[in-house]
Amino acid sequence: MNRRTIIRLGVLAIADLLISLWMGQQAYRWMPPQASAESVLVDNLFSFMTTLGSFIFFGVMGTLLYSIVYQRAPKYDSSDGPPIEGNVKLEVVWTTIPILLVVWIAGFSYQTYDRMSILGPIEPMAMGMPTAAAAGLATATEPQEPIQVYARQWAWEFYYPEQAVSSTELHLPVNQRARLVLSSEDVLHGFFVAAFRVKQDVVPGRAIDFEFTPIREGRYRLRDSEYSGTYFAANQTNVVVESAADYEQWLAMAAATPLTPAENVAYEEFNQATENAIDLGWATVKPAPAPIVNYASSEEDFHE
Repeated sequence: MNRRTIIRLGVLAIADLLISLWMGQQAYRWMPPQASAESVLVDNLFSFMTTLGSFIFFGVMGTLLYSIVYQRAPKYDSSDGPPIEGNVKLEVVWTTIPILLVVWIAGFSYQTYDRMSILGPIEPMAMGMPTAAAAGLATATEPQEPIQVYARQWAWEFYYPEQAVSSTELHLPVNQRARLVLSSEDVLHGFFVAAFRVKQDVVPGRAIDFEFTPIREGRYRLRDSEYSGTYFAANQTNVVVESAADYEQWLAMAAATPLTPAENVAYEEFNQATENAIDLGWATVKPAPAPIVNYASSEEDFHE
């Protein structure tokens, strides 16, 4: 291999690296706003995998283009290529490198999940996660009792045991560790908030401890990430992240509000379908009655 070829390949490799690093930084823009400490870790992992995937993709495509441009057979040359039976060194290299990459990705992914610790206690600073103090914000004490989250066909209900408050809208104080206990009353559901980058299956017959740390105030959307039946798309609600003072004010207001039936989109759609019934030959699950809560979320309250 002559010097010119080595220089040319070196330039292409550097260009591949720079483009891949740029793609990795662009990956942050493809996601919703980072609204939890976990989202920072997940986005870093996604950026790393985008960078690595881009480097491999452009490297392979660049090799193909380089071969087409510089290694193509001369015009009217229909002879066979050299009878190369194998190259042990090359086979060792292209076997070892993918193995090392897979181990690298697996290690990075495991480290990220371990630092998130969404299914158990966590010390955010010890795990290197963003905290209120690290962001220059005042810290507040954690809630002592976890919020009970009930999933059903098709509605969410949240119960705050210390204040005996029920709601169909999840309220959380910013920069505090949110502690939830997830349970399903019927089938498999999925607790998923895109802005938080957290997702957990809600399994019938099990109480699942679930934790994360919201770090950005705003209104976000909780969706059922599992196909739980006919009206599962309607099984979504608002998640409100607010200051500690606003959170306490909302709890006090909700505690002083009498219990009333909440809005139930699935039940309304079911009733409309029943009025204009068309027999399709299979049974349809009747949605659970509207939850009786102190505070009810409305579709009109949510703005993307």
